[in-house]
Amino acid sequence: MDSDSAPVHGPIAGTDIADVAGGTDTVLLDVDGTLVDSTYLHALAWARAFGAHDLTPPWWRIHRTVGMGGDLLVGEVCGEDVEDRLGDRLRSDWADRYRELLPEVRPLPGAPELVDAIRSAGLRVALASSGAAEFTDAALDILGMTRDDFAAVTSAEDVDRSKPHPDILGTALEAAGGEHALLVGDTVWDVESAARLSAACVAVRTGGFSEAELREAGAVLVVDDIGVLAQRGWRGVSG
Repeated sequence: MDSDSAPVHGPIAGTDIADVAGGTDTVLLDVDGTLVDSTYLHALAWARAFGAHDLTPPWWRIHRTVGMGGDLLVGEVCGEDVEDRLGDRLRSDWADRYRELLPEVRPLPGAPELVDAIRSAGLRVALASSGAAEFTDAALDILGMTRDDFAAVTSAEDVDRSKPHPDILGTALEAAGGEHALLVGDTVWDVESAARLSAACVAVRTGGFSEAELREAGAVLVVDDIGVLAQRGWRGVSG
């Protein structure tokens, strides 16, 4: 399938990025589920962490919260009483379980090409992840990229509140030296955080959310994956 016929979903299918995000000077990229295929491994790590404390929330509920920061996920999945009693321990156990799964994380095709396309259009590109810096760096290794490939790299340690709050996006935008952002993400939490920053969000479906959910949340464009975005028209976005 050539680039012109690559699958694009949504009410504005076939449009270039400039048609939905003109005036942008900085593109913020989510990491987990957007650049690397890690969403379900995160869910598995959380399930194992919860299970170690005799907590058995259904997997679908865990998956639906991946993309939030760990500071919010425990309470969202198991309630604030569990957060108050076990939140820090669960987050530590999750990190241990996810480290064990890192060898199974695979890159989603198209990340270097997407970054090159964005840069070639005269735009800044930064990473804005709710994940820990340790795992952001691991994702970069998996992608064969480094922090030097980006104008800024931010993660959970850089802010007090994670997605769906906009703090990570705002910090990444400022660190990159930009003023007007477009976010590329894979969850409704990404879309919500972008809206709180008054930024558009282009969504990919590689995190497991449906096109309808992402559109309803407010995504300006929904595509299958970043490989599609790498082939779309980025020139004119900053015009």
